[in-house]
Amino acid sequence: MDFELPWDVKTLQDVVRRFVQQELIPVENRTRPEGDDMPEDALRAFQHKAKEAGLWLLDVPREHGGAGLSLLARCVVQEEIAKTVALPFRTNELFGPAVGPILYRCDESQKRRFLEPVIAGQLRVCFAQTEPDSGSDPASIRTRAVRDGDAYLLTGTKRFITGAGKADYAQVICLTDPDKGARGGVSCLMVDLKAPGVQLVRQWPTMMGDAPWEIAFDDVRVPLEDRIGQEGQGFELGQAWLTDGRVKGHGARCVGIAQRALEMMMDYARHRVTFGQPLSERQAIQFMIADSAIELHAARLMVYQCACKADQGQPVRDESYMVKVFCTEMASRVVDRAIQVHGGIGLSTELPLEWWYRQLRSIRITEGVTEVLRWRLARNLIRARG
Repeated sequence: MDFELPWDVKTLQDVVRRFVQQELIPVENRTRPEGDDMPEDALRAFQHKAKEAGLWLLDVPREHGGAGLSLLARCVVQEEIAKTVALPFRTNELFGPAVGPILYRCDESQKRRFLEPVIAGQLRVCFAQTEPDSGSDPASIRTRAVRDGDAYLLTGTKRFITGAGKADYAQVICLTDPDKGARGGVSCLMVDLKAPGVQLVRQWPTMMGDAPWEIAFDDVRVPLEDRIGQEGQGFELGQAWLTDGRVKGHGARCVGIAQRALEMMMDYARHRVTFGQPLSERQAIQFMIADSAIELHAARLMVYQCACKADQGQPVRDESYMVKVFCTEMASRVVDRAIQVHGGIGLSTELPLEWWYRQLRSIRITEGVTEVLRWRLARNLIRARG
């Protein structure tokens, strides 16, 4: 078993790492907003530099004009760009528009209408699954789509939908057959957010500073040709989106955050002198550093192994649960220790630690609450023995 990254992935890692260190980290205090998204022109400036560095459409398959990176390579990229807070809410757009795995399941007509414009940056989409009474249990969604001739009539409410305010379409996971439920009764519709009956009800300000949206659908007419995949495949599509997010968006991201927090902790401990001694000479601080390094090493191996398994076409449902739970909780502990080592300055907005502290607290809930994922994992493991 080879634990070294392939040479091409290692080369890409080095390029992205230099880009982050040279272009993003030096300006992160000037670009990080307070309570709102970063200006569009700031994102565009970073994207222009990324294109010049050859870092563009890294998440897009080759057949659609992208780099065609493996999940392992995409995790390595995510790990590096997570080390900066220069792009607090738009990291997933640094190297190209956010596409997500669902749109690659479009038919040929839908690729022309949806996928290609999204890749070109002409169209924006968001993912809408969570509801007021259905968060970590997507099988209990109530948003309903009823067939009406050559269309569906969509009714229901989605809540905590990231990016809805700037999106043109929403990928809505909805119930099309209540009798079947999650086992064949859930579908995915591309819904025009400017269509009659769609209302962006309100934003929900969060401790992170961003404000996801609540969207209401009142008999919204959605053409049959705007359904992604077959009727009843929505649960599968939604889970594919979440699995990708748990491995790359949460797992690799947390590894990157923890890595930089550990480096900051060690640098500060070497230079900060108290009572005549550097903090790095004190056992309490040494243990914090050692524990952080141990947990980080385990988390990185977990992410890489899960990504490699997915790249080989093997199922990684349970492994993605493990990654989400372990990595988010690991990074939370590492950042907490880093703040403790820094003392009062660790609480300052001059450093990224307090930002990560809030960010990590939120992602232990988003895309699967850790307690729910533990329950699902235990259930699956017990059933597998039975």
